[in-house]
Amino acid sequence: MFAGVTLLAGFATVILLSAAAPGHALAQAPQPPTIEETSLALGDGTSIRYGLGLPAGYDRSRGAPRPLVLALHPGGRGEFYGSEFMQGIVEPALRSWGAVIVAPDVPDRSWATARSEHAVLALVEHVMAEHAIDRARVLVTGFSMGGRGTWYIAARHGDVFTGAIVMAGSPGAPEIAGLRIPLFIIHSPDDEVVPFGPAEEAYAALAARGHPVEMRVLPGAGHYMMGAYVPVLRVAGRWMLERWGAEVR
Repeated sequence: MFAGVTLLAGFATVILLSAAAPGHALAQAPQPPTIEETSLALGDGTSIRYGLGLPAGYDRSRGAPRPLVLALHPGGRGEFYGSEFMQGIVEPALRSWGAVIVAPDVPDRSWATARSEHAVLALVEHVMAEHAIDRARVLVTGFSMGGRGTWYIAARHGDVFTGAIVMAGSPGAPEIAGLRIPLFIIHSPDDEVVPFGPAEEAYAALAARGHPVEMRVLPGAGHYMMGAYVPVLRVAGRWMLERWGAEVR
């Protein structure tokens, strides 16, 4: 079970609140994506499992190229754990993008290692080769361990990714110094697992140097209340589209 009942209950709650919002029309909501779960063989003889979300009505041979989202799951193990994270958190928040979303299972002890970095980049290039992707709109996002991985990958691969959204993830000094792409940070001061202070300090340092960065604080959200991040991830998505000069829905 992905992150237990807490995540699923939180997710249901935020969807209910969103549905009650003024002007919301369920009939106009985008349809759910098609989900594929498979694996990619890597050149070193290993493989990486991943889930792939293809937006409703997507046809790689027709229409404009789509954004690509790389979703990095939090700590934990299980077959297609990344796919479950994508379907529960990332995809509902960013569905209006009509993006292709790829969500691997971590191939190493964390996302912030050379082995994971190599595997993730190979997977992203594979998805780009197989699908119609707009390389000017490639996002990396993740929660907790995945948030740490988002910092790590975004700072090292601004040639591949054009935006990053970090949820409950701590940066290191090299990531702050190396970051060159727009960044949105979401964190709770009441997170009992990943300290709030480093994220707040990173935001201040990036803002001070004029970096395109935004931060949203979630008071009262414990670390395992991932569902509480869905509405703010949606806000972060709109902010990122604005940075890219794309249509905001």
